[in-house]
Amino acid sequence: MKKILFTILLAFVLWTIMFSPWTAPHVNFWWMMTGSACTLSLLATIFAPGWWKRVRLAPTDILLGIAIAAALWGVFWIGDKLSQLMFNFARPQVDLIYGMKDGESALLLTALMLFLIGPAEEIFWRGYIQHSLSQRWNPNIGLIVTTVIYALVHAGSFNFMLTMAAMVAGAAWGLLYRFFPERFGAIIVSHAVWDVAVFIWFPI
Repeated sequence: MKKILFTILLAFVLWTIMFSPWTAPHVNFWWMMTGSACTLSLLATIFAPGWWKRVRLAPTDILLGIAIAAALWGVFWIGDKLSQLMFNFARPQVDLIYGMKDGESALLLTALMLFLIGPAEEIFWRGYIQHSLSQRWNPNIGLIVTTVIYALVHAGSFNFMLTMAAMVAGAAWGLLYRFFPERFGAIIVSHAVWDVAVFIWFPI
């Protein structure tokens, strides 16, 4: 449990540095996100080796991952429209999130999210944290605790829309892992593809 707590605390520190209004201007978000996600996935591999044995990447898993990403994009599109009706701060906060890609190469960001950031986040959050907590307690508690923590690590941004987006996306991937752990490969693909779709290919 000490290893799990250490990695969660490290995630809080790294994500706060990346997103906090006081520290974010002093770091390159995309390189720090890449380094942070890869570091956490490496620690997950060291502390709980064998997650790759649960990953299957047959053509059907890749197609399923793309379908999940498309469905989740649709959920966020609807959520964006509803949030704008309910909160006058919704769109400005979403625009702040999109502002993080200003001046960056779309091709570079696509490669980072598709091949490093998205997969690394799933390896850590679902493959290590949720899996470990589910084994220690039970799958439902593992799902709930991981989803809440995944949302809270974004709270240092003081951006309500970002934190809620993390909550929704984390719950979606967490539920999929809770009920279909044998589809972990498809879940990894869905996270990577969704990241690129929502940020680069089809911004909301």
